Amino acid sequence: MTEDPLINIEIRPGEVSQLLASGEKFLFVDVREPWEHDISRIEGAVLIPLREIPANVPRLSELQQIVLFCHHGIRSLDAAAWLRMQGIQGARSMSGGIDRWATEVDPRVPRY
Repeated sequence: MTEDPLINIEIRPGEVSQLLASGEKFLFVDVREPWEHDISRIEGAVLIPLREIPANVPRLSELQQIVLFCHHGIRSLDAAAWLRMQGIQGARSMSGGIDRWATEVDPRVPRY
């Protein structure tokens, strides 16, 4: 029997903050739209809107660990699941998105 590709697909904002603080190597990807990124962003994250994820598979497939986020965690969960279906097992979604990040990790990040 094959392992469920969705096991351990979500990561809490506090865990992501710890990864960033530890210097662990991973790509932090914002899958929101540019207009959303203009309103609110997390330092260290790279913007790759959801619609551009398929075109970035070659680049993303070279990475061991990817954490994706969006506004509330739905789009990033879809993206992480899709990437795992493409064989990128290190893809994870930050649960609750940037909104949860702003409430639990960094209140300086604007909520919208």
